[in-house]
Amino acid sequence: MRAALDAVYREHARRVFSTLVRLLGSFELAEEALHDAFLAAAEQWPAHGVPAHPVAWLVSAGRYRTIDRLRRERRFMAWDDTLADPAPGPDALAEARDEIPDDRLRLVFTCCHPSLSEDARIALTLREVCGLGTEAIAAAFVLPTPTLAQRIVRAKAKIAAARIPYEVPGPAELPARLTSVLRVVYLVFNEGHAARDAGLADEAIRLARLLLVLMAPEPPAETRGLLALLLLSDARRAARLDADGALVPLDRQDRRLWNRALIAEGCTLAEAALRQRGFGAYALQAAIAAVHAEAADADATDWAQIVGLYDALWRVEPTPVVALNRAVAVAMRDGPEAGLALLRPLLPQLPAYPAAPAAAAELCRRAGLLDEARRHYRDAVALARQAPERDFLAARLAALCG
Repeated sequence: MRAALDAVYREHARRVFSTLVRLLGSFELAEEALHDAFLAAAEQWPAHGVPAHPVAWLVSAGRYRTIDRLRRERRFMAWDDTLADPAPGPDALAEARDEIPDDRLRLVFTCCHPSLSEDARIALTLREVCGLGTEAIAAAFVLPTPTLAQRIVRAKAKIAAARIPYEVPGPAELPARLTSVLRVVYLVFNEGHAARDAGLADEAIRLARLLLVLMAPEPPAETRGLLALLLLSDARRAARLDADGALVPLDRQDRRLWNRALIAEGCTLAEAALRQRGFGAYALQAAIAAVHAEAADADATDWAQIVGLYDALWRVEPTPVVALNRAVAVAMRDGPEAGLALLRPLLPQLPAYPAAPAAAAELCRRAGLLDEARRHYRDAVALARQAPERDFLAARLAALCG
């Protein structure tokens, strides 16, 4: 039973939390209710079994235990007088089942309210919607953990003070809020991808699909583009690690393991996004991923088309990371020396980004500049966050030093 309870927690805890935020109107009360709900499950499920609808059961248990506690403490709130008797009946469970699917989307839009700074929106969503630890989010932001924690606390306080509603905004407000929400979903996927957390990556895809439905009948290009990008990236999941858990670079992956259904869906979405007005960085990144996905093997990759797409991406998003990726594509089209000429000036702009020295090391190795390659590999190993990447880079370094 402990294993079953742990599985329900991993899969559904943040969904339960999102609904409890809506029902209780407070992040803090929802966190306490979530704890109470799983405590109740630990007490009752071993005797009665896992309920048919565990999410609805947990929502009801957390909600009504919180109401009981508030009443006992005589901390009445305005909504308290309207609540039913704190014994969840079939109607309450049915309501919870019906309303839970969109609750996390509601919470995303709440956390991405324009009254918050962009960094606060993203940090709060990663913490409250996806359940990432404060330390992991701080690492993503390259910030001290206490600084990031204070940012989250201030964001919560601002939501409470401003009485920001827990809802998906109406048509008039939706476009302005969408950019931040898309970025949050993108970062959630990247965190899951980097940490090999399939559940987190799946949740980002689920949120992207919900956004696409929400924008119907004519979703904006970037909504389609983001989902396309996530699907095309996720399609390679099974090929990224070998049987021993070692990282397999893109050019050496067994493409028979790629998920062709996801690739077909992603390519269709990417093409649709590029046909719309207003497409941007996500649609262009999806188009680049589609070129890789459609190549029969690494040698068949159309690098000239990829360079052209990076040229377009640079005009939309002129960042050092885009320039780095374009430099690698130029190297694949024109040779390592051409890529290094573009890449070397970018290294000081990306001092904490492990992909930068890793790319420089690989191009130097291909160009026969072995001393410089070894130096860059050492830098990349020191910066790598995940063990598979670190082990892969260390192995490349060892091969050059052997």
